[in-house]
Amino acid sequence: MAFHNSWKREIIDTIKECLRNKFSNYNLKGTQKPFHFRLLGKDRMELFSFIHSLNTTFGTSIFEPVATKIAKNKFAQVESQYKVGNEISNEAQNEIQKIINSLSLGNDVNKIEEIEIIRKVANRGKINKISTINADIFLKDNSNNVYLFDMKTAKPNKSNFKDFKRTLLEWTAITLLKEPNTKIHTLLAIPYNPYEPYPYEFWTIKGMIDLDEEIMIAENFWNFLGGANTYENLLDCFQTAGNEMRKEIDNYFSKFK
Repeated sequence: MAFHNSWKREIIDTIKECLRNKFSNYNLKGTQKPFHFRLLGKDRMELFSFIHSLNTTFGTSIFEPVATKIAKNKFAQVESQYKVGNEISNEAQNEIQKIINSLSLGNDVNKIEEIEIIRKVANRGKINKISTINADIFLKDNSNNVYLFDMKTAKPNKSNFKDFKRTLLEWTAITLLKEPNTKIHTLLAIPYNPYEPYPYEFWTIKGMIDLDEEIMIAENFWNFLGGANTYENLLDCFQTAGNEMRKEIDNYFSKFK
């Protein structure tokens, strides 16, 4: 399903609402940097602090609601902040640890094989309770494929990828314990490529994450959610929202002068 003009307006309004919420909820408390203020100017540093705060919350405050809005036009079921569950078999935990250890030693990553390894033991042994994060985006299509996305910043910390991998594998095991025949896909989503026009620097994640089965970046992610050309149309929506809010944005930023 292509990105339709009929719901383009909804996406633009969603972006505007998200930005207005950020304007109304942002608090300058805790942004005092006396050395920076004296060196660079208080107005520049406070504006920098706001933009940094906006960047760190872009995922939950803007990308996530926009993603769910887009996906509802293509998928049978869409949820944000989906509670995956907290029960996992100890045999699945053991296999997950074996997978992590193997990848840490430099062995090849293959998510399809990993899923089938976990599927075989998903309901074997003692059932333990664990704590795991919510999936940022849950999707289910008409062919009963289930997709759980963990949305990340454009440049995730390389040292965290072992934890990201464990989360994806635990989501797989938790889901297969409840529904053993589920066509499960657990993935990382990175909303844009900071290296454009050059390819994303996969060296940061290669070895722990299956680049074909476990991650979607920029247009691959957005086009998957909404169909062909969604990414380019979404960029247009952001530009339109910015143009329509230009006076509001300028007025808000004027207080930093």
